[in-house]
Amino acid sequence: MTVTAELKNVTKTYGSKIVLDAVNLQVHEGKILALLGPNGSGKTTILKILAFVENPTSGEVKFQGKAVNFKNTEKERLQSTLVFQKTTLFSTSVYNNIAYGLKIRKVPKETRDTEIKKVLDLVKLSGFEKRNARNLSGGEQQRVAIARALVLKTKLLLLDEPTANLDPKNAGILEEVIDTVNRENKVTIVMATHNMFQAKKLPHRIALMDEGKITEAGEPAEVFSKLSKNLARFAAVDNTFTGTAKATVAGTSLVDVGNGMQIEVTAQRQGTTAVFINPQDIILSKTVLKSSARNVFKGKITEITDLDSLVKLKVNVGKPLAVQVTKRSFNEMLLCLNAEVFVTFKASSVQII
Repeated sequence: MTVTAELKNVTKTYGSKIVLDAVNLQVHEGKILALLGPNGSGKTTILKILAFVENPTSGEVKFQGKAVNFKNTEKERLQSTLVFQKTTLFSTSVYNNIAYGLKIRKVPKETRDTEIKKVLDLVKLSGFEKRNARNLSGGEQQRVAIARALVLKTKLLLLDEPTANLDPKNAGILEEVIDTVNRENKVTIVMATHNMFQAKKLPHRIALMDEGKITEAGEPAEVFSKLSKNLARFAAVDNTFTGTAKATVAGTSLVDVGNGMQIEVTAQRQGTTAVFINPQDIILSKTVLKSSARNVFKGKITEITDLDSLVKLKVNVGKPLAVQVTKRSFNEMLLCLNAEVFVTFKASSVQII
């Protein structure tokens, strides 16, 4: 298998702080590699090194089979594109934002027009060419940033938390784009994420990171088949809990995740178990709902985040639960911080990790 990029015993320090500690990593051509880990684990630093905008303190970086001289990386930078989590766009049209890199590469206007149309179709922003990029929603801006990177057709596409803080619609579109360009165009992608459910379905390989080291690596099925301590500990995904499961006579299981919270699941389990509840599967109400749902908890709203047409809430029910509601529902229920609410979800909605 052809290796596009490779890190050999790469260490990166800032003063006395070790950000990367003797990292060895291979990026295979035409594949998606996910760097999975909590904030501060070194994921973004690896992306910056692979984008040749940050040099390692020690160790070797190889790109397309050749050792990289970090004193002169002009050629390598033209073959690697990094899209940061926080998008920075020029205050001009969507077309001009995407065309910027092509102009620097002296691509003829006719070719630019053709390629920009293709990439806007891909990210589902056809007809947005003349709109000011700064006036778009956060999710649309992120799609423009991805389009700006894709149109360059570099050897390596680097994505730093590409769907963080996006609403489900925009996150779904971006995940579809990532899958499509890799599957159809064989684009080599390295993406940093702390969302293990995204890491479960998109990449071919996962490198699990913690405190500047790669603690595990392999195919998603291999990494997720065993609930390692590292994986369970940092799974900083909303509504992910680890606890002790006990089977019930009804054929379900109760998972005690602490602080008096027991989550009922349909699968029969015994012992240490990790579970996930999708925020979209949770119903929020001001009073107890009459339903067959097995999981009903009372709590208080501790955090409110506006996501365009949606509102993301954190509800403390002994453990923090993330819930998504439409802005209309949020306004109709007159929700606010510290409001008492009920959260309800079915046992069948709980995923065993």
